[in-house]
Amino acid sequence: MLDKNLQRLEFDKILEKFSTFSITDSAKESILNLIPDVDSAIVSQNLQKTELALDLIYRKGNIPIENFSNIDIYLKNIESGNSVSARALLDIAAVLKISKNLKEYLYGDNSFELETFELLDNIFTKLYINKDIEAQIFNSIIDENTIADTASPVLNKLRKNRRNFEQEIKSKLSGFIHSSTFSKYLMDNIVTIRNDRFVLPIKEEFKDKVPGSILDVSASGSTVYIEPSAIYDLNTQINNIKFEESREIERILKNLSSLIFPIVSNIENNTKIIYELDFIFAKAKYAKEIDGINPIINSEKEINLIGARNPLIDPKQVVPIDFSIGKDYSTLLITGPNTGGKTATLKTVGLLELMACSGLFIPAKQGSSIYIFDHIFADIGDEQSIQESLSTFSSHIINIIDILKRSTSNSLILLDELGSGTDPIEGASLAISILDYFYKMNALTVATTHYPELKKYALVTDGFENASSDFNIETLSPTYKLLIGVPGKSNAFAISRSLGLPATILDRASEFLNEDNTSMENILKKIYDDKLLIEKEKETIIQNSNQIELLRKSLERDNTKLNEEADNIIKDAKEKARNILLDAKEDANYIIRELEKEQVSAKEANELRNRLNKKLQENSDIAHNISNLNDYSNLDSSSIKIGDKVLIKRWNQIGTVASLPNKEGNLIVEVGVMKMNSNLSDLATIGKSGNSNNKSNEKINQTKFNNNKSLTVSSEINVIGLNVEESIPIVDKYLDDAYLAGLESVRIVHGKGTGKLRDGIQSFLKKHSHVKSYRVGTFGEGEMGVTIVTLKK
Repeated sequence: MLDKNLQRLEFDKILEKFSTFSITDSAKESILNLIPDVDSAIVSQNLQKTELALDLIYRKGNIPIENFSNIDIYLKNIESGNSVSARALLDIAAVLKISKNLKEYLYGDNSFELETFELLDNIFTKLYINKDIEAQIFNSIIDENTIADTASPVLNKLRKNRRNFEQEIKSKLSGFIHSSTFSKYLMDNIVTIRNDRFVLPIKEEFKDKVPGSILDVSASGSTVYIEPSAIYDLNTQINNIKFEESREIERILKNLSSLIFPIVSNIENNTKIIYELDFIFAKAKYAKEIDGINPIINSEKEINLIGARNPLIDPKQVVPIDFSIGKDYSTLLITGPNTGGKTATLKTVGLLELMACSGLFIPAKQGSSIYIFDHIFADIGDEQSIQESLSTFSSHIINIIDILKRSTSNSLILLDELGSGTDPIEGASLAISILDYFYKMNALTVATTHYPELKKYALVTDGFENASSDFNIETLSPTYKLLIGVPGKSNAFAISRSLGLPATILDRASEFLNEDNTSMENILKKIYDDKLLIEKEKETIIQNSNQIELLRKSLERDNTKLNEEADNIIKDAKEKARNILLDAKEDANYIIRELEKEQVSAKEANELRNRLNKKLQENSDIAHNISNLNDYSNLDSSSIKIGDKVLIKRWNQIGTVASLPNKEGNLIVEVGVMKMNSNLSDLATIGKSGNSNNKSNEKINQTKFNNNKSLTVSSEINVIGLNVEESIPIVDKYLDDAYLAGLESVRIVHGKGTGKLRDGIQSFLKKHSHVKSYRVGTFGEGEMGVTIVTLKK
């Protein structure tokens, strides 16, 4: 694709923003020079890599890459048999360290399954690791100016000797400083260094009083720096050691460089892999930033964008658009007033195509699809050239001539204000002819225009379609909404009237419009107004439909869970009753054994007996309540009366019959202050209103259902398919039920997706009064698609 087309669509601004998410200088450079690909297989693979990288970021956090210096020149020196500096070796070791951390990032978790990440696995696995050489370099070199004492035994010994000599010198010079004889000769009571030798600062007038050599004189001449004869040999020995030290450091650096020599090619390969991974994960970070999606790549030469957003416009201000072309028409004409968003639509379509071809996610809704074109041509903006004496019209025509030469049937062509800048009649005719040429070529073309002739042509010509940018006449501001299927109006008269242009001028201007034009404008206005009304009604229908679908899914989930719980509750209750009886039997056996012991007193025996009776009574009551779950009988429509207490099996709640059943068995049941419609098939009898034991039965049964609440509250809730606003009330109600049921922990299944639902729910959990802690699921629990919540006791 030509650079000038990329610049006209402002793709360079996308790359600048994208580059801020990379770490290494090389990756940034690659991003800024990125050219979109035109091979659909390569584009698909690049988008898949971005998706896998984004998944890894959600699972494991950001990739452990740090910026490092370019080490190519160092490696070439080593290849030539030369040794390199400490700084060079540290930079090389940094590459080995980053490579090790990257391997650990992907392969450090044994429970992590790699099959899904094969494309990235193929890159990570090529990284070379050498922990020994990495450690040896970092252990030997503290920084670019300091070699560690432990780098070699020889260096360690030399430095110990040097420190001993230095200490001996300081001790002798300290004697000079504190001597009553020499202290009065000193300019300052300090030891300093001149020409790598320890000296004393002596006042100039006393220089002959101190035996030794003058090594330096201050700028003013008032101070001379004298090396006392007593330390001359020590200074000389220290300098000899420094010389040996430097030779040993050179030997250490040479040895370390020789360790790198056999693995130069591995390290060179590592740098390329690190740059590549930085590039891929920068795409994933950018996708997260713009809330992008992986678009579908179709082979039908169609573009279908749902809720598409221009990534260069502030997310708080951008208006999403729905855009489609290629299925029923291959040429789309966008009309409407200036500043109405026509050019923004062209750039949005072009940019999202370029982003996808570059392996970048696009800011749109799931289900959006694109086609991989061989070229994307754009003639956008005023390119009048004073230097070349070209008018705006001439500049546009030169661009279009270039497009005509280069475009094919697999090209996307974006034309802004086609035919403008010249006589309207000739410009309109020329624009129609150009569009017809591209249509017959079978290219996809999107053009903006003000000419009514083009609107009429699109209305009556197959393969052409009108679209308009919505404009609010009352506020004189664009809405930036795109309406496909409706030609737009320039609204020149309406805008002028709102701005205060006298009515006489506007009325006179209307007279100059011929009857055909007036009729056409009135038809367009009616179509436009009808389309707006239909769009509003469509939005309302979609919203209502979505709410109904969410409610249906929620009811289906609740019904499925309740049916499963209804099937299992009796089984669980019987199991509990069996355990209670076993516990009672165990207690009885224990008490009998105690009673059989001879040393048990009468008083102790009586206490054991009372304990046994109390335990049996408690277990009997509990077992009775549980066993009563099997005692409910189905309702008989002929015997049921208003006021009867019934069990609503679906909800495990006790209610009161408020109306007699009709032919279909439907009736009204009161639960507390709430009335609900029910059916005889979902009810069971538990007592009559006239029964003297009614209140006690109700109390026992209500207690029983409260005690068994934990049997009816699932340990998991599924909110996949909902957005954050829809899921929060459901999760809140569920946590209340789980807390009352005494559950210790629960699972909230929200799916992986973009992560917005998970983040929203977890933000809500931070403030919830019943939540003790929460975490993302581990392997086997659902991982990033599940949040595990621990409830307070």
